[in-house]
Formats: sequence, C-alpha cells, structure tokens
Amino acid sequence: MTLAIIAITPGGAALARRLAEALPEATVHLPDGLRTADGCRYFDQPLATLLPRLFAEGRDLVCIMATGIVVRLLATHLRGKATDPAVVVMDEAGRFAVSLLSGHLGGANALALELARISGGTPVITTATDVNGLIAWDEAARREGFGVEPVAHIKTLNALLLRGEKIALVDRRGRLAGYFAEAPGMVACNNFAEALRSAAGGSVFVTHRLIPNLSEQKNLLLLRPRDLVVGIGCNRGTTAEEIETAVTDTLHQAFLSPLSIANLATIDAKADETGLNEFAARHGWRIEHHSAEALNGVPLADPPSPHVLAAVGAQGVCEPAALLSASSRRLLVKKRKHGNVTVAVAEKS
Repeated sequence: MTLAIIAITPGGAALARRLAEALPEATVHLPDGLRTADGCRYFDQPLATLLPRLFAEGRDLVCIMATGIVVRLLATHLRGKATDPAVVVMDEAGRFAVSLLSGHLGGANALALELARISGGTPVITTATDVNGLIAWDEAARREGFGVEPVAHIKTLNALLLRGEKIALVDRRGRLAGYFAEAPGMVACNNFAEALRSAAGGSVFVTHRLIPNLSEQKNLLLLRPRDLVVGIGCNRGTTAEEIETAVTDTLHQAFLSPLSIANLATIDAKADETGLNEFAARHGWRIEHHSAEALNGVPLADPPSPHVLAAVGAQGVCEPAALLSASSRRLLVKKRKHGNVTVAVAEKS
C-alpha cells in the first residue's frame, strides 16, 4: 500500500504525524507554512493541484480536512471502483475516520477501521453489506488478492447477497467459500453447469477460465484467483509489443484470464531484457528469474531445445521457469512459439 496522509492545519498536522508513527509505509504531506525539522513532505502548491496528483498516482489518501474539500477537489478525477484508490477523510481531532471512496476493492473500509483504531475514534462505513454484517463479494476478493470481472456486476451480486436471494457459488478449491458459509441463500456448486441448473438468481465463479459473452450475463460475477504463472523466453532485443501479443494470444487461445496472472518467470540471463521488463511493468507483474541450473532440474516431456541450450545453457526456458515459479507440475499451456517469443502457462499449487 502506498499511503499519503494530507493535512492543512496545525491540529491536522499533529494527527498526521501520530498516524504516520503507526503506519511506517505512509508519507505525510503538509503545507510549507507548517514546516518543521522532521521527515514530512511539505508543499507550496495549491491543494487543488496536490490532491488530484496523488490520487492519479494511485496513492491511498487520508485527508485530514473537511469532507466537502475532498469531494470538490477529486470529483472530476474519479474513474471507477476498479481503479480509484482508497480515500478516507478524518477530522483533525481524530474522532471520525470516514470511508469516502473505494470502500471494498480499494480497501477504504479496512483503512478507516485501522485509522480509527490508531486515533481512538469511530470508523464511519456506509456500504450496505458492512452495515448488515455481510462480506461483500469485492471485499472478499480484495482480502484474497483476487481480480474481479466484470466490476459492473458487483452491484447486482451484492444486492442479491443483501436480499438473501439464492446465489450459486462455484469455488472448487474453497478459496472464498468460508467468507459466505453463513450467508443466507448461498448454494455451493461443483461446476459451472451445476450452477446454471440451480435456478439461482445469480452466480459467482472463482476461476481463471474465460467465459464467453460475460458482459451480457448481468447476474454472473467472476472472481479471479492469482494462480497462473506465465513462463517467457525471448530472443535478445524482442520488443514489449511483440511479447504482449504473444502472451495475449496464448492466454486467449487457452481460455485463460490475464487477471489471474500471479507473476511472470524466465531465465536469469533475461534479467536485463528491456522489452520483457517493460512488458511486465505495464501490467504491474513481477518477474521471477531462475538459473540455468535450476531450469535444467525440471523434467520436461519434450526433448530439450538445442538452440536454447547453446544460447543460455538451459534445456528450455518458458516451461521449466513457469513450473518452478508455480511450485507445481501442472502445465496448462505447453510451450508455444510466437516469432521471437515462447510462452508457457503453469497453475500454482
């Protein structure tokens, strides 16, 4: 979490510093007129410039000021719950921590609870599921680090949850089922076909599989576990665009969602590969690098590649790298070559 605490008054500055002591990942932003010899960041630009800039950078914001100020300054910069960071507003006495924006997916509700605990104040959370003692689908997804697709369907499935209507949940590995064990109307199903036959008002699938015509199925929500590792091999100098095309095509042909990618994997000889690093940075994916020795210790079904062996000293790159990072033997997509790129996909154990 990248957290920015912003205050504009002496009392607010004192609270901001106190919060930062308990939240070491936070940065404190104060007006230049309140400067002292401490580790805070001071600004002389208008607040109307600073707040939107921090928001656009994806910082979670704690704004110690009037709620109206924050609403007016950020209103035209909102993009949607899938991308907007968390915004919590506090009074300078720390009496209240108001979850203002991105309560579930962005984590503002959880942040408000934490801030209130530190300040000794009261968290103010107005999302209907929380008020009724239920875990919203997007909140459960956030806690587990899952992707949500489509975000527009969250409202429908949370409404069904609130009304206690029948919802079919397909979660074969039981990764989210515990959150909803006591929820009225929840029906556990073993597969998609069973869920569709259940006559439920809505369905939630925990899966990395692509579902066709998803946008037309308003009562269907997909929660994407981060359980895919994409192994990549490429020739020196391959562009990020070519790697992007290769990975996108591979996932699409295998009916796998990019929202389920946990990380990328390759050989350590590619640690300085500009195109690969640029591709990973675009999507915020971490790359794990493995030595040739480690890759050669992974048994492969197909004969080793003489070309790869001569180039980097490994019997293969994309398949063994994916399997090593996934800590499994489950290869969902065997090596596929796309021009200068080879791609394989493994499922994490």
